[in-house]
Amino acid sequence: MHQHVRPAAVAGTFYPGQTAVLAQDVRTMLGHAESHAPQLVPKALIAPHAGYIYSGPVAASAYALLKPLASIIRRVVLLGPTHRVAVKGLALPGADAFDTPLGTVEIDREAAGRISAMPQVVVSPQVHALEHSLEVHLPFLQTLLPDFRLLPLAVGMASAEEVAEVLEVLWGGPETLIVVSSDLSHYLPYDTARRVDGVTAQAILDLRRPISHEQACGGTPVNGLLLAAQRHGLTPHLLDLRNSGDTAGPRDRVVGYGAFAFTSQAAVRQAKPELGATLLAIARSAIARQFGLPQNTPPAGATDERLDQPGATFVTLTQDGQLRGCIGSLEAVRPLRLDVEQNALAAAFRDPRRAEFIFVQRREARVEVSLLSAPQPMQFKDEADALAQLRPGKDGVIFECGHHRSTFLPQVWEQLPQPRQFMAHLKRKAGLAENFWSPEVKLFRYTVDKWKETA
Repeated sequence: MHQHVRPAAVAGTFYPGQTAVLAQDVRTMLGHAESHAPQLVPKALIAPHAGYIYSGPVAASAYALLKPLASIIRRVVLLGPTHRVAVKGLALPGADAFDTPLGTVEIDREAAGRISAMPQVVVSPQVHALEHSLEVHLPFLQTLLPDFRLLPLAVGMASAEEVAEVLEVLWGGPETLIVVSSDLSHYLPYDTARRVDGVTAQAILDLRRPISHEQACGGTPVNGLLLAAQRHGLTPHLLDLRNSGDTAGPRDRVVGYGAFAFTSQAAVRQAKPELGATLLAIARSAIARQFGLPQNTPPAGATDERLDQPGATFVTLTQDGQLRGCIGSLEAVRPLRLDVEQNALAAAFRDPRRAEFIFVQRREARVEVSLLSAPQPMQFKDEADALAQLRPGKDGVIFECGHHRSTFLPQVWEQLPQPRQFMAHLKRKAGLAENFWSPEVKLFRYTVDKWKETA
């Protein structure tokens, strides 16, 4: 059976056309990025698509996260904007494979078949023929992933909802990675570009739409990803933010580049009973080390691979039934094991409520660990609408207004069972009056899995 292969269109222009040179350049960029890459497990990435001398190092900061996932990722859904041929909807290439100087990447025809009947999906070899926004990502993926299939989608005139619907069908599990290809601002003076791109980056981190095409040429697939990320509880992380004036170009007219990772706590939060026991033991041992006291024997689950996944936790310490410390993280930005250790130490030694608290030497001391879901932004008209949406006993809430910020874990509902009372104390904790309200108020909610020592 004859295989239709889409040949490389921009090898030798956007990136080196010689196999050895290309392979070395990609390895060099990845090597530099890996030296300062955070320990994140991405479900999705946003990375730029300009020539490698301009945006390659920024793209590498996103792809460097994939090295530990090389044996897991089997499908890459790659979305990028169209630059040469206009199209309505999202275009499949009508090809069986894509070629680059590093070899051939097979198209995931099964996945393509699952979306081919959707009204916003078309097949257009012409759209893909000379399009660079997808092709430039392939050498990074080929270098890092030994066995994957590609689903390339050139995104034209479509809504965020239409893009998100396609992503939903393709979402899959940890075997599926989503990559959105986009540069940021175009041809602004250096200082202006930095300000504009900073605003865009913050909007992406807030999952705030819409991102205009002036802010990002891939605004359409970016908006679709932000919508899908919100629905799936993903947390965005900024990895790199530069422009061509920082890499290889003049500063009078620059193009902006950003790299972002979107992580999920879903895998970590598939909580088995032994995970709770392990987290409690990690927290207590971290504090014991500070006193030079005997530590717990590592529990059976201490090698649980979930401990190396990003996780957000709060550690709560009580003594004789009284709260003596509560410190935590609202976003999963470091491995779960490290997050619990650091929050346990902060709760024991940096929370002002500890007073003369000598933790390990008192039998009455108790440790509680809460494992948080990713915070979800709430949509509301006014305070009454927000209060009506809260779920007592279930929701942890983050309150933000300007530089004022506070949070209550779901456990606080036990002391403040009424939504209005809960919100009043949350505002007071943020340093505001209990009757304060403003259109600028932002609320986020999350849930927790929690475990507490019983003896």
